Amino acid sequence: MRVPIALLWLFAAPAAFAQGSPAPEEPSPAACLPGLIARAKEQGVTPALAEAQLAGLTADPDVAAATGRQAEFEKPVWAYLDSAVSDEAVSDGKTKLASEASLPAIEAAYGVDRHVLVAIWGIESGYGSVLDDPRKVRPVLRSLATLACTGDKRVATWTAELVAALRILDLGRTTPDRLTGSWAGAMGHTQFMPTTYLRHALDFDGDGRADIWTSAPDALASTAQYLRSLGWRPGEGWGGEVLLPAGFDYRLADETTTRTLAEWRALGIAPAGRAIGADTDTARLALPAGARGPAFLLRPNFQALLGYNAAFSYALAVAHLSDRLRGEPGFVQGWPRGDRPLGTDERREIQASLEAKGHPVGGVDGRIGPKTRAAIRAYQAGVGLVPDGYADASLLDRLRAGP
Repeated sequence: MRVPIALLWLFAAPAAFAQGSPAPEEPSPAACLPGLIARAKEQGVTPALAEAQLAGLTADPDVAAATGRQAEFEKPVWAYLDSAVSDEAVSDGKTKLASEASLPAIEAAYGVDRHVLVAIWGIESGYGSVLDDPRKVRPVLRSLATLACTGDKRVATWTAELVAALRILDLGRTTPDRLTGSWAGAMGHTQFMPTTYLRHALDFDGDGRADIWTSAPDALASTAQYLRSLGWRPGEGWGGEVLLPAGFDYRLADETTTRTLAEWRALGIAPAGRAIGADTDTARLALPAGARGPAFLLRPNFQALLGYNAAFSYALAVAHLSDRLRGEPGFVQGWPRGDRPLGTDERREIQASLEAKGHPVGGVDGRIGPKTRAAIRAYQAGVGLVPDGYADASLLDRLRAGP
């Protein structure tokens, strides 16, 4: 089975990761480790365990490099979807739906649609296929220690995750050799960070351990509980694709304004396929590829998926894969596949130019999120362009050309 695209960044380029002497070009965390050990002890980790697990760790050079290679943020949404929701991923997911006996009980206990749980499982770990592949997974402690010693703005987060990983060992939830995960420390079938594990991991199979690495029932039930904590509403869908009328005011697709489905229908919007909800249900309108791509009305459950992973492409991939696993067709509207993908520097240039023109983007980071799209819409409306919030090469050319 081909690994879904999410895994290509979750499990970044492999490298040797045993403890030992660093390669000459490798940065060494030696000066940082005593502070991390002290922090772990302050947080209640058994001193002997903290020292035994952290002392002598060397940096993983691929981990630091992986922070800039996250496919959900770097690739066009259609390229991400092509891989994450491939025919193979759909076929394998249907097999898991039929064979994983715990799914009906998990759905009944936590109210999360089994198709959504299997979609997350597929996108996060290829339905568990990569978890025993040493080319894909790496020791969580080494990854997190590397990140905690980088000095970037997320050091406090990485340190907290490292301490949480040590606590998992201290509690006897797994063994050091099984404490493996992604370059960022995400673990198990559905890729929980250590702090998320401590808050939400469940022992659903009744063997006395919440084992998200080797027990699919534990991982799926833990994911269901986590989604409920993020606001998942039982019995409701995530939304769906819609068709927009001719002459539609694209400024209404701001991703934040909620209207009832009846109000959206009064504006000429119609479902592209199945019904999205009742007239009184609320939804937000989003156009991830602008006026030339599909449009979506997003129900509150889509926000819960964004809580699991903040990338719109990821949440849409989970939502769409869950629909395909139910037997629903692909999207009606095509994507603007002929568009040239923008590089990170070009996206930063767009953001900087918008800021300079008085349209705040929420930070020049190269990631086109809701604030940047709102700034794009404001600029487009001011210069007579279709205000669809889409960042493409033509927008960059217009910004470069002048006011």
